Amino acid sequence: MEKIPVRHINATPKKEPNFSGSFSIRDVRDLLSGKDMVQELHRHDFFFILALEKGKGKHEIDFTPYQIGDCSIFIMRPGQVHQLTLKAGSRGYLMEFKTDFYYPHDKVSHEILRKASNKNLCQLDANGFKKLLALLKSIFQEHTTQQERYQDVIKANLGIFFIELLRHRQNGKSPSHKANTYAQERLEEFLELLEKHISSKQVSQYADMLNLSTYQLNAIAKATLGKTCSELINEYIILESKRNLLATSNQVNQIAYHLGYEDVSYFIRFFKKQTGYSPEVFRNNFR
Repeated sequence: MEKIPVRHINATPKKEPNFSGSFSIRDVRDLLSGKDMVQELHRHDFFFILALEKGKGKHEIDFTPYQIGDCSIFIMRPGQVHQLTLKAGSRGYLMEFKTDFYYPHDKVSHEILRKASNKNLCQLDANGFKKLLALLKSIFQEHTTQQERYQDVIKANLGIFFIELLRHRQNGKSPSHKANTYAQERLEEFLELLEKHISSKQVSQYADMLNLSTYQLNAIAKATLGKTCSELINEYIILESKRNLLATSNQVNQIAYHLGYEDVSYFIRFFKKQTGYSPEVFRNNFR
């Protein structure tokens, strides 16, 4: 079965090859070299952060279209699909890093990264962006000069970058109550499991993985998103179906088997009920 095209970090060789394969930051003006950038639908195996002080173009992430503007930050998690058109004259930074690069065994840093990346677009005002831009410039400088323990400085700046981003999103709202924070964290764990176990359809399977009852997991989903776990599972199956239909030439039966459906006709009926289109019609209309 053909897989969705996956891009890897394309960093130039550095003094420490293992590090350069886990992290990269580039100046957008150098990347564009006076030309438009046009990328077809693909996915990454790393976190992708595009921070634009000035920008024009279009960015579609998991089939949600965004118009690119000034003072905007796009964050993508590994596995998401996107296509990007970035116009010449845009300026900012493109930063990429592997999951195991940013404090992989630090629970607090993991939580901060998960919260910072749960929305794909953050639109800031000029003052808010200026603060984040200073951090990106520092990271770029460290990555370029590679002085002693530059990796630690980059990671520290990344941590501040994510915290500032979360502060901006909070936008003066009072912190969540402990119970709400707990529910949000369990929900995010559930959504992470969905990505890893796409063929699992039973809510009870995910509840067992999280050491929760089915009732508890459904209550968390209802309280945080207003949806049942079954609805969230269905939404993710449809998303992954669309990714495969539009980014690969796989036959519908191959996609159905990949998603855990032995009965292809059942998968086709399910897809049509959820989207209004059969898989083939969806592929022909939206590719």
